[in-house]
Amino acid sequence: MTTIEHDQAGDPTLYRTPADAVAAPPEKFAYVVGFDRTAQRPDALFTLDTDPESPSFGRVLSMVEVPGRGDELHHFGWNACSSALAHAGHHHPERRYLLAPGLRSSRLHVFDTHPDPARPRLAKVVSADDLAAKAGYSRPHTLHCGPDGVFLSCLGGAYGADGPGGVALLDHDTFEVLRPWETDRGPQHLAYDVWWHLGHNVAVTSEWGTPSMVEDGVDPEMLLARKYGHALHFWDLDTGRHLQRADLGDEHQMVLELRPAHDPQATWGFAGVVISTADLSASVWLWHRDADGDGGEFSVHKVITLPAEPAEKSQLPPALQPFGAVPPLITDINLSVDDRWLYVSAWGTGELLQYDVSDPFHPRRTASVRLGGITGRAPHPSTPNVPLSGGPQMVELSRDGRRVYLTNSLYGAWDDQFYPDGIQPWLVKLDADTARGGLVVDERFFPHGEEFQGRRVHQTHLHGGDASSDSYCYR
Repeated sequence: MTTIEHDQAGDPTLYRTPADAVAAPPEKFAYVVGFDRTAQRPDALFTLDTDPESPSFGRVLSMVEVPGRGDELHHFGWNACSSALAHAGHHHPERRYLLAPGLRSSRLHVFDTHPDPARPRLAKVVSADDLAAKAGYSRPHTLHCGPDGVFLSCLGGAYGADGPGGVALLDHDTFEVLRPWETDRGPQHLAYDVWWHLGHNVAVTSEWGTPSMVEDGVDPEMLLARKYGHALHFWDLDTGRHLQRADLGDEHQMVLELRPAHDPQATWGFAGVVISTADLSASVWLWHRDADGDGGEFSVHKVITLPAEPAEKSQLPPALQPFGAVPPLITDINLSVDDRWLYVSAWGTGELLQYDVSDPFHPRRTASVRLGGITGRAPHPSTPNVPLSGGPQMVELSRDGRRVYLTNSLYGAWDDQFYPDGIQPWLVKLDADTARGGLVVDERFFPHGEEFQGRRVHQTHLHGGDASSDSYCYR
């Protein structure tokens, strides 16, 4: 159970250029983590068939349960991506293992997709005690393969302490916890995502909240007092030394997903902000380096704003009734491998939006699709008379950008606040026009409900890589 194997042969799913990734064969499988909100059953990793020529297209092929209960599998990711070809630390990189942290349990689960990618197996579990003792962190959230190890962002200090959150470094080959990544954290205290610009030795982190701020749902008093995260942090990637804090303004609460340009020589990227306390809008911000070359500071600018939508009080959950409106709640964004298309999930209003970001300073909206939503409950076209619960949440893109996958659960306690009548799980696929823009829901692909055996589904990754984990190919 603790042995980690590695293939000595080169992995053909690690690509040297974005063009190579786009031209590679399409994914045959999608992997989705699901969690049991009641904690009566173990959480699980599901494998789904994404081959449109297969008789089981859109169906669950297998399920692997984890040993414990109450983990709340949330974000997860590949042990290696194409950036492994551009930095040291990998002895024989291969995209083989899926690492799934338990956001509540602080355990890390390692799934092996070899020899049969349709039926992964659990290979290892890293304990919460190891994470606490060796890195000083808990509540692991997001991970990416990077220089010197796997970077694992964590919301809490050791054993659930209220910060500071930060980044744990894991061994590339064994996935054992090595140490905290930061050597000088400066003013950083809140944590969420971590990414980087490999060609410039710069890391970027964002802010959500500490365990006590998020685990029981949104705290209205903290939100109105503007206590959640509202800044980006820039770091020296090699040393873990804090360089700069960029404040978006404290009305812009919860700076979550980071999507830097895939071009490793670029110094810009997008960050999603969940909500503004001023008007309940949500927003997307662009960060960019002020001057050419290394050493300059970064600036941040709001480039997309989604307004709140008016609603009758009787249609709203108790948490929103005092406001008389539905906030968009941008909970995920994703950037295509060619850095042209940005997708924005508005989990509150139930909308997925597509933008042309050929000019990242001036995104141009090109398409949108409604599914679910707090008041809209827009149905899937294959079941037009069945209202959907939840809304577009985690969004994943195929390497060629032509397929978009959506799941509908955010986080158990937050689901309960905004969708108090419950969330029935679903996974949706959309086909994207990558020439002129456009989105169409695939009516054939709609696993939902009991296909996930009582689990809510949160994030998707694709066999062979995807836009959010096959980032930072180098030219």
